[in-house]
Amino acid sequence: MSTDTQTSSTDEFDAAELQELRDRVDELEESVAETDDDGGKKMTIIATKGTLDMAYPPLILASTAAAFDWDVVVFHTFWGLDILHEENSKSLKLSAVGNPNMPMPNALAALPGMDAMATKLMEKKIDDNDTATIEELIDLSVDQGVELQACQMTIDLMDYDEDDFYDGVVTGVGAATALQHMAESDVQLLV
Repeated sequence: MSTDTQTSSTDEFDAAELQELRDRVDELEESVAETDDDGGKKMTIIATKGTLDMAYPPLILASTAAAFDWDVVVFHTFWGLDILHEENSKSLKLSAVGNPNMPMPNALAALPGMDAMATKLMEKKIDDNDTATIEELIDLSVDQGVELQACQMTIDLMDYDEDDFYDGVVTGVGAATALQHMAESDVQLLV
């Protein structure tokens, strides 16, 4: 009889413990469901500059945020559109004038050929350090789900064709669409 009592109280203990585990699992599933409904973090980046040194920040930030499962949109407008332009992105320049980190005075930086020299030096540094190219960062960003948007007004203004852009670039996007994503974003950046 004592064996039956021990088995019975052990079964009750296991059942109570099991119920506690089920309650905890339900609580965790609810918590995860709330996080999934929230959709995670959102980030919108507005890329307005098309120089070699300014092409990297929006692409690096976007691909990194996407790696953390953020919903990321990069809206490229005006000169920033050249980052997404297949031909133009391969010849982005680095301006030596007005760049406070250049190891030369502006008077010297303004001389003919200095931008070309600064660009070549930066390209060599990128190559020597095995840093990803703009094209590689665009491919990585698209592969990770970053939505790279090309401002339609700027496409029209610059007389570009939609076929001029990398595969995966979303064209036909206006400022209203970018503003809507910005309004819903946790992080908004202007680069």
